[in-house]
Amino acid sequence: MAFYFSRRKIKPKEEEESGELNIIPYLDILMNLIIFMLLSMAGLATFGMLNVNAPNYGAGGGGSSDEKPPLTLTVAIAKTGFFVAASGGVLPGQTEPTTPGQGAPTVARKADGSYDFDALTAKMMEIKAAFPGESKVILAAEADTEYDVLVSTMDATRETKDRKLLFPDVTLASF
Repeated sequence: MAFYFSRRKIKPKEEEESGELNIIPYLDILMNLIIFMLLSMAGLATFGMLNVNAPNYGAGGGGSSDEKPPLTLTVAIAKTGFFVAASGGVLPGQTEPTTPGQGAPTVARKADGSYDFDALTAKMMEIKAAFPGESKVILAAEADTEYDVLVSTMDATRETKDRKLLFPDVTLASF
């Protein structure tokens, strides 16, 4: 009596299911890549963060009548330089209001065409001396202002070179 074995029974189990693709190893690799990318991006995101505050709306209330109105200090970045203005008080050294695009800027550009951030910091120190309780500034920039100029302007209005705080609460705007 001879035994005959079927070729079908001798074949391994994986070859029987020739129509299906085993994607589990690919999913493992994909999940590892996703986790790696998420963790690496979370670490890199802190380098590009800027500390700015949104404006407070509806923060009024029943205060006393002897309270001063807020200064509402605004620094506008234009092609000709920096325009510094305030609506709640008269800034030191300012005789008439300045508007971007009209008249001479408060801090003009240097002779070589670069922005004068040191002069802007000096102007902010002068304003801080006149209004020591103020901490907010609004930065407005033209649409084609370079990002480096905006960040350097923010640094010049926030603190001095020796890390003394000037106007740390920065709100970004456009005009």
